[in-house]
Formats: sequence, structure tokens, C-alpha cells
Amino acid sequence: MSNQLQKLAWMTGLALVLVNFPVLAEDDQKLITNTSQLKEIEKPVNNIQQWLAQSLVQVTGVKLEATDNGIDVILETNQSDQLQLTNQSQENSYIVDIPNAQLNLPDGNIFRQEQPTEGITEVIVTNLDASTIRVTVTGETGAPQVELFDGNEGLVFGVVPTVTTTQTPQTPPTEQQPSHEIQPEQPTAETPENEEPIELVVTGEQGGYRAEEASTATRTDTPIRDIPQSIQVIPREVLKDQGIIRVQDALRNVSGSTSTGYYQGFSEYFSLRGFNANLFRDGLRLYNDFGGLTETANIERIEVLKGPASVLFGDAPPGGLVNLVTKQPFSEPFYSFEGRVGSFSTYRSAIDLSGPLTDNQSILYRFNAVYENAGSFRDFVNSERVFLAPTFKLALGPNTNLTIEGSWLEEKRTSDDGTVAIGNRPANLPRSRFLGEPFQNVEINVTNVSYLLDHKLDDQWSIRNAFRSQFVNLERYFPLRDSLDEETGELSRLSYFSQRRDNAYAVQTDLIGKFSTGSIKHQVVVGFDYTKITEDGTFGDFEPYPSINIFNPVYTRLQYPKEGILNFFRDDSLDKYGFYIQDQIEVSPQLKLLAGGRFDIFDQTRSERNLGEEKEEFSQSDSNFSPRLGIVYQPSQNISLYASYTTSFEPIFSADRGDNREPFKPETGRQFEVGIKADIAQNLSATLALYDLRKQNVTTNDPNSSDPNDQIQTGEQTSRGIEFDIAGEITPGWRVIASYSYIDAFVSQDNSGFQGRRRDNVPENAASLWTTYEFQQGSLQGLGLGLGLFFVGDRFGDLDNSFVLPSFVRTDASVFYKRDNWRAALNIRNLFDNTYFTGSAYGSRLDVYYGEPLTVIGSFAIEF
Repeated sequence: MSNQLQKLAWMTGLALVLVNFPVLAEDDQKLITNTSQLKEIEKPVNNIQQWLAQSLVQVTGVKLEATDNGIDVILETNQSDQLQLTNQSQENSYIVDIPNAQLNLPDGNIFRQEQPTEGITEVIVTNLDASTIRVTVTGETGAPQVELFDGNEGLVFGVVPTVTTTQTPQTPPTEQQPSHEIQPEQPTAETPENEEPIELVVTGEQGGYRAEEASTATRTDTPIRDIPQSIQVIPREVLKDQGIIRVQDALRNVSGSTSTGYYQGFSEYFSLRGFNANLFRDGLRLYNDFGGLTETANIERIEVLKGPASVLFGDAPPGGLVNLVTKQPFSEPFYSFEGRVGSFSTYRSAIDLSGPLTDNQSILYRFNAVYENAGSFRDFVNSERVFLAPTFKLALGPNTNLTIEGSWLEEKRTSDDGTVAIGNRPANLPRSRFLGEPFQNVEINVTNVSYLLDHKLDDQWSIRNAFRSQFVNLERYFPLRDSLDEETGELSRLSYFSQRRDNAYAVQTDLIGKFSTGSIKHQVVVGFDYTKITEDGTFGDFEPYPSINIFNPVYTRLQYPKEGILNFFRDDSLDKYGFYIQDQIEVSPQLKLLAGGRFDIFDQTRSERNLGEEKEEFSQSDSNFSPRLGIVYQPSQNISLYASYTTSFEPIFSADRGDNREPFKPETGRQFEVGIKADIAQNLSATLALYDLRKQNVTTNDPNSSDPNDQIQTGEQTSRGIEFDIAGEITPGWRVIASYSYIDAFVSQDNSGFQGRRRDNVPENAASLWTTYEFQQGSLQGLGLGLGLFFVGDRFGDLDNSFVLPSFVRTDASVFYKRDNWRAALNIRNLFDNTYFTGSAYGSRLDVYYGEPLTVIGSFAIEF
């Protein structure tokens, strides 16, 4: 075949493959085969796969051979094309992708060998897509060491099991792993002189914005393409490139995520698909309602699961959950130091240290620490925080590992409720205007202690036990906004002071196993969890405090006594028990099912007492069953079609009941979702999802009660929408993460006059785009440029739809330079200094939050 005709056949075949015509109809094949051009081909092809195959390196056999230290994985091929390989480590697996190659075995297109040698649990060689071979070697205790070279028979992977006995040993990250070239060997009897030996160039992991696996949706490391629910991952690389240190800022990259600002300037609230979402860390819930702004210094990536998730995580709002996956210790010494200086007198320094504590690497450690001191574009607003996070990983045996983590956060921050609304828009006031008092503040201390004990029973079964305790001490001292005279601008206020002592304890045990029933494969999770939460709150009397005029503020600076005004005491206690089971079923390589169910039991008590009065006590018990079903069909290696039904529930505990005084049933959520996940290119993936999500048993005002605070359960809220997310690498050095969402969120049932109203703080349309390009060679190698566009449409600021938060587009940019072991960056947020609003707290007209103006942050990091 001539080179021109070969290229023509390959390009024609590739174009048709990309539009999903993998095999032409028989008549069409004959028509193409009989064209004058293709008659000249020495060996005519009969379908598109054959055309494409003729331009690819053909691997016709896979063999394993034992060596002194491990095994050789041999890919048999006699083709002499130069190959470009990409490698990465994920948990215990070493993965190599070989583009421009195709596995063509006599007995199928997949090679799998379990337990080929001691220390290696599995070797898989398969076609990742129509033009890429993937080699996956999984070790028992960690990712194996792999050396690549070419032999007489073809491409050879020399595999040596990891020596350390820790479960998931890691090596320090590098910006670009060094390349390794295989020098050509002298011709042998098996290597004809007219064929050049394969030259291999091994590069570091590509597509740092794209994640292939996530554990949040299933509590197992499952390929995202096999999960019948929308899940997005924000890797550390995105956080670094965007200069992000807050979780809420990171979620701008995720479709369906809505920012509502920071309540009183310190507490975070997350919204997905129009409803609240909970925050988790390593699969265990964080009770961050009063837990301050979550620190990200010890976070490796953020996994966002959209929609109800009660089947594995218990009580939760229907919007979904945000799971923070923490950094784990490295098996080799690693030291990182970073400094940041930015607008509004912002200073931040961080260290990240890791390595072994023993010669045999049986004890590893990691330590993250942060000190931050920041001003604000808001008058009188500033903050200071200290964060410490040690982690230790101990190998208790060849099959048992214990990870112990801790974190401590101390923060003092000016309480800031933002601006107010007048008429149907936020008030036309300077962005910097502060409507509180200079002395007001929030002081918070959060301590977390947790462990994870993981024991491997055998090659197929393991047991995992996790525990977390969280202790929150919170003190809030500020005048509370009461009402606004919109004509005069007079904002009335009340003195407010409170102290809280909240404790939470959670324990979780999972049994995870793999087995087969005939040709059907199963991966089962059976588990139990228990949570104990106690809240001890003390509140001051709401006494009148001098008002302030929003148009011409005069700060009284009048401080009032703290402990002397405390007159209301409240204690809450909650016990939660959950039992669950989940089965991931592989009917065939193309068809996968997911089924699960969970049963929960709740016991809640509350005591309230006004100073000098009798204590009042309330109690309530609930139970709930949460099912989940999903199906994934994969017509090709790079396409997944999925559908799912998921549910959620969240207990309601309130003394403000209707006339019958009956306890409220839990709020429930249910979602139908269909979607498609596609690997557009080797390092670029996308997800398109359509969903119908409904929250039921919503409390509304009781029209038959004389008490305006009494409520009944008749409400329903609906969110329907379309979401699109894409992330990965388009070409070497060009990375992108982008999203779009359309959300139709409204009150679908209500007896208080809200039926048909749109959900507050939820825009119909929102989109984001962040892209970077890093020069890969030449004199500009290491220089990178980034550009971000974030669009949020109009949305109502309250459920009454009385005022609108206008749409906005925010433009971000960055410039960074990497050389050897250091990195310098300049990040610019809101490049054109647009005025915009992030949201309103609790849908209140008196708590509307500005977005930050033009902000410049410079950073420098160095690693050893």
C-alpha cells in the first residue's frame, strides 16, 4: 500500500468512527471497496475497523514471563513505529496508555491474568478505545515499579512489586516526570535489519484536569464511566492553577453548583441542582453549619456527587454532597513551601511535609500547616487563621493498614452580613460599605480526629472501619439586623451574642467483596454506621441596639456585655443508626447494574430553657428506607449511557408544629436521571445529564393555626435541568475544565402562596470555562497562561421572588512559570472589576453578598 493511500484510508476510517458509524452496512462496504482508489490496495479492507487497523501498531499477543524480581509483560509486535506512552499511578495500580496501537488477540481483545506472581494481584491489557491500548498492573500493597524496554518479541514491561508494606504508597508529585528513551538494539535473528527497534518515550501523567475514578458515589474505587450518576472531580491541579483556597470557589467549575455567599462572613453553604448539599471528608460527614470556612491545604481533590445520596450516606438534602479527599503520606521524602501575597493586605504561608518515619517505610507521615492573615474589600473586615493537619499511616501487617488523621483550626473573623436589598434589586451602595460595627467578630475553633483501619481478608474480600470526632467551639458577637426602612435607609438592629459547643462522633464499618455468579461479576458493599451529635448552645437576649443608616453610616462602636446578657439555653442530641447494602453488577463488559438500599433509625431530643423558667423537652424518633437503582450501557470503549433512580431523606426536628402537635415526617427526595459520559480523546472526558429532582414533605405555614410560627407538611419543591461538564487535556499543555447548567427550580406544591415561585439563589442558566496553556518546549518551556470565564444568570434573592440578583460574567486570568522544583504564579480574579452579587443568606433581603472586586494574588512555591 502506498503511503498516500494508507493515509487516505486511515483518515476516512477515523472520520467515520468519530461520528459513531463503527461498521458500514454491507452494501456500503462493497461500494467503497470497489472504488478506483481502493482497488490499488494490495489487501483490500472490508470495513472501517480494518482501515483503521492498518494504520495502527498491531499487538497480536500478550505473554507473562517470570523474572528474578517480578514478571515481564510482553506485548508481541514486529512493527517498528515510534510509540509515545503515558503512565500514571492510581491507588495500587500502575497504568500505561499506548496511543496509535490496537490489541488484536486470537481469542478476543482483552488479556487478564490474576495473581501472576507474588505481590501482583492482576495484569490487564485491553483496548481503551479504538486506537489506544491500556496496560494496568495492580500490586497487593502499592503501585508496582515498572521499567519499559523493547525486546526481540516486542514491547516489554519489567514489573517489580512494591517492597513497602503500606497500603497505598505514593511518591512525591512532580510537574513532569523525566523521560526515558530506549536505545536501539543491534539487529538479531528475530529483528530484521530493515526494521528499526521500537523507540519508547515515557512521559508523566497527562490530562491533570481529568479524573478517571472516584470513590464517593460507591465507596469503592470505580471508574467514573461505570457510575450511573453524575459526578465531577476537581483535581488539585485545578485548585493550584486557579489559586483557589476555598471550597465554594472551587465549585464554580461544576455545573449545577450555586454560590450563596458566606453566612455572616464565615460559614459555608453549598447548593447543587437547586438544593442544599452536605460536606464530607474522606466519606464521613463534616458538620460545617457553624464550622467556619473549610481549609483546603490538606485536600488532594474534591469529588462532587449530584443528586440524592442517602443510600450510602444517610440523612442528607437532595442536592448531593461534596467530598473532600485528603492528601496521603508519601513513601519518599517530600517538602513543599508556599507563600502568597495579595490584594487587601492578604498574606498566606503553607507547608506540606511528608515521608517515612522508619527505614522499612512501615510508618509514613504527612503534615500540612497554614497561617493566613487577610483584610477585605469591605471596610473594617479582616481575618486571621491557623491550621494544622498531621497524618500518619502505619502498616500493622502485610494486609492491615491504619491511617490516623487530625486537624486543628483556630480562626477569628469579622462578622459581615453584606449589604441589603431595596425594592427589587440590591441597594445601590459602595461595595466597601460595612453595615455592622467595627468590634463585631466570630471566633471559632474546630478540631477533627479520625482513623481508617483497612484489613484485607483475602484477594477478594476486605473490611474497612473508620471513625471521626469533630469538636466545634463557636462564639458570635455582633448587632443582628432586624428591619430596614427602605425610604430613609434606617437599619434597625438588636444586640446578639451566642456560644456553642458542638460535638459529633461517627463510626462506619464496610465489608467489601468481589465474587461471580456464573459469568456475572459482583462487587458488594455491606455496611453499618452510627453517628452521635450533641449541641450545647447559649444565647443572649435580643435587646434593641442603635440603628445605622445605610446611606450615611455612623458607627456607634458601642460594645455591650457578653455573658451578662445570656438568658436562653438549648441542648440537642441526635443518634443515627444506618444499615446498607450495595451491589455493583457486571452482566457483561458492556452492561453494568447498580442496586442498593439503606435503612436508618433516628432518635432526637431537645431541651430549651429561658433564664428563670422551667426546662421544656421534646423528643422524636424516625426511620426511613432509601433505595437506589442504576444501569450503565457501554456500546463502545469510550461511551457510557446511564440511567438511575436515587432517593434521600432528612429528618425535621421542630417544636413549631401544627395544631395536632404530631412530629414531622422526614423530608424526602427522589431523582430520575439519564445521561451520557464520553471519552472524547485520550485525556478529555465529558458528561451530559438530564434530571428530574423533587423534594417532598417540605414544611409550610399552617393556615388553620392562630400561631404564625406553626407549620404543617404539604410542600414540594422541584428542580429539573440539563448539565454538561468537560475536563481534561485537549493537546499536550492545553488543559480545560468547563460546565453549563440549565435549572428549572420552583415550588411545585404549597399552601402559603409560594406555589409556582422560583427557588431562591438558583439561576436558570450558568456556565464556566477555565483553560490553561503551558509551553512544552523551546525557550518558553514552563511558562503558562490561564483564562477563566464564569457566567451566572439572573436569580431571585428570596423565595417570595421580591428582588433579583442580576446576572454577571466574571473574568479571571493567570500567568505562571515552572522551572525545576519551583513555581511562581500571578492570579487575577474579576479582571474587569465588575460589580456582582454571589447570593443571599437564607433568602433574606437583609443579607446580600457582594462578589470580590479586582483581586491580584502572587504566589511562589518550592518543593524538595
